[in-house]
Amino acid sequence: MTALERLAGAGFQILPAFQILTHYAIERDGFVALVERLPDGSFGAIGAPGLLREGALAQLVWRAGGPVFVSKGREEPATTSQVEALRRFDRDLRQALG
Repeated sequence: MTALERLAGAGFQILPAFQILTHYAIERDGFVALVERLPDGSFGAIGAPGLLREGALAQLVWRAGGPVFVSKGREEPATTSQVEALRRFDRDLRQALG
């Protein structure tokens, strides 16, 4: 089974990101991660996943008050279920591309 088949089987999709030539934007259930696009078109290093909000990637950070999704000019508290879903996203993506 190819990496693309494993991604599709796990419910992931590659988003069109025409302005990003060096990485793939891979999404599932509102979460996204950038994955390095190697010269031969295959998948390379996987970046930190985050929440896709209004076309921007919001990263999960931990503050004194708890987990928060942060993007340029915006912060949003993260729920326990969002943190768990983000961890599943990351785990499943790494398995699919491993």
